[in-house]
This record gives sequence, structure tokens and C-alpha cells, in this order.
Amino acid sequence: GVWRQTRALLFKNCLIKCRTKKSSVQEVLFPLFFLFWLILMSMMHPHRKYDEVPNSDLGSLDTSVLVNFVIGYTPPTAVAREIMKKVAFDNFEDGLITEEYLSEEELEEASLLKPPSFVGVVFKDSMSYQLRFHDSIAMSSIYTESR
Repeated sequence: GVWRQTRALLFKNCLIKCRTKKSSVQEVLFPLFFLFWLILMSMMHPHRKYDEVPNSDLGSLDTSVLVNFVIGYTPPTAVAREIMKKVAFDNFEDGLITEEYLSEEELEEASLLKPPSFVGVVFKDSMSYQLRFHDSIAMSSIYTESR
């Protein structure tokens, strides 16, 4: 019955393992080696906890840096327009130049044509966004962990 077949299969597998000792040892030691390697790597690069930074007055913003500064954003939704209006006029007396684009492709083309003082903002939803600089992408993040 079932017990006889199970016992025969177990005996066959034991014979195979005894005859191929090298591969059997490798099957056991390689996972242990990789586990040891992962533990060693995690001990060499521990997670860093950063303490809380107290509130402090940073002084006034030097607006001379922001002359001819252009912020492009996409998609042109009501929430995005409201956020960009707050950024442009509530924080700076002269206001920043904001431009809306219909798609990310148009935003990328504009960033290639505009000077390096162009920053693109791609709103993923009402709570998340990506910043697009001249040659790179920066993700919005509140807390960044160690790799």
C-alpha cells in the first residue's frame, strides 16, 4: 500500500544521497554560507536611526537665487494648480514662474529646452509627487532607510 511505496521512495532517496555525497553536502552548505554572508553584510551596514532635529529659525530665504526660476508641473488638475499657486505666491513676494504641461513627455521636452533653473513636478496623486531636475529624478520621501 501507501506505506510500502513511501518507505521504498525514502530508501531510494537515501541511497541517492549516499552515492552523491558531494552534491548532498553542497545542498546543505551553500544556503548556510549565504545565510552567514547576509548576516555579516547586515552587521557591517546597520540601520541608522537619526535623532529628531529641533525646530530652529533658518532666517529669510535669499530670493536672488530664484530669479528666472521655472517650475513646470503635470497633470494640470485642480489639486495640482492649487498646490502650485500656494508654492508660487504664498512663499515668495514676486512669485515663481509656474507652467503646466499636459503630459510627462511634454514636461521632459520642456526641461531639455529650458535652462538648468527648470524643475519639473509630476503629481502621482494628491499626496505624492516626483521632482524632475535637468538630468535626474528625485523621489519625495519623509524617511529614508539605509540600503
